[in-house]
Amino acid sequence: MKRSLLPLFAASFLFTAPALAGEQFVDSTGFAVSGFDVVAYRDLEQSPVGTPQPDPVPGRADITAEYNGAVFAFSSEENRDTFMENPAYFAPAYDGHCAYGVSKGGKVPGNPTLWRVVDDKLYLNITDVVVGFWEEDIPGNINIAEGNWPEIEPIAASESPIPNYSSSAPVK
Repeated sequence: MKRSLLPLFAASFLFTAPALAGEQFVDSTGFAVSGFDVVAYRDLEQSPVGTPQPDPVPGRADITAEYNGAVFAFSSEENRDTFMENPAYFAPAYDGHCAYGVSKGGKVPGNPTLWRVVDDKLYLNITDVVVGFWEEDIPGNINIAEGNWPEIEPIAASESPIPNYSSSAPVK
């Protein structure tokens, strides 16, 4: 009888233990956001919905900072210092995972070339096709993703590669 209570006790502890923060998505470059400078996104002029965004700015492998268990690369020491003043502001939403994927209930990689800044937050998506779905209702998708995120965040970061993508960053 005592043995059968052990799984129940363990399960009840899991439901009452505090949730741990999720991990930043890091691809084969070993850097968050595939080695692109997250501060520099704010200086790029966004394209209208339905058109491709400008290319992100590659960071440098020798100008980095750690945040959320990952290494971020920057194109300048000034951008690194700006990031360190408020890293949560500059880091991508959903720990660098695809914003549309989070709105659908999961963690899949975010492609740093498929980006949009909305209400001062950087969002990434996984493929061009997904960007189309995301852009059909950006505010609605963000609202759904925000509702899903508290349950998804503690799940380990995606280990999947970004489909049909390789990064030119960071600059060595």
